[in-house]
Amino acid sequence: MPAEAVPRSAASQRAWWLKTLHQWHWISSALCLIGMLLFAFTGITLNHAADIAAKPEVTRREVQLPPELLALLRGAAAAETPAGDDAPLPPAVRTWLNGALSLDLPAEAPAEWSPEEVYLPLPRPGGDAWLRITRDAGEVEYELTDRGWISWLNDLHKGRHTGWAWKWFIDVFSVACLLFSITGLLILKFHAANRPSTWPLVGLGLIAPLLLLILFVHS
Repeated sequence: MPAEAVPRSAASQRAWWLKTLHQWHWISSALCLIGMLLFAFTGITLNHAADIAAKPEVTRREVQLPPELLALLRGAAAAETPAGDDAPLPPAVRTWLNGALSLDLPAEAPAEWSPEEVYLPLPRPGGDAWLRITRDAGEVEYELTDRGWISWLNDLHKGRHTGWAWKWFIDVFSVACLLFSITGLLILKFHAANRPSTWPLVGLGLIAPLLLLILFVHS
């Protein structure tokens, strides 16, 4: 084998690795770009949550449950539900409430049953909601609290009351960010020989938060 074949092979291998890393780097960056912008922005809003004024808007509604549906809450189906146990509302009651209050109640949302009432918590990003039905008179109370779009975005950042689909998105987004960061680090390694400031800057990115934690953050 000619002597020049060895360095040529090494150069070819290096080029292949760089090409592969660049490909994975730009694909992962494209996948997580919008998510990174969202989480970076909400990182600032969460850090300054006390300084961002938010006036909650509260909406209240009251309706009367029809007698035939009230019988479902008084009858055998409700009687079989011990006080304090969680069980979803009867389908007919849920369907009626959706129409009467313009809601979209989850079919399997657990309600809190007691001899006096049925209470259904309805947590949501950026606010809160609840629904209460008295089991003697069938009076329905619904309250919705909206804390604004900043609070909504902050809850998306935390994955608070966002459901399974958003939690899956956060997991996929996190994997894409890890891939983006790891491929970026490996690309830096390939170019570090020609860029002397590479590792000092990487080291600064590690040391700066560690010093802040040690010096200013106390448990």
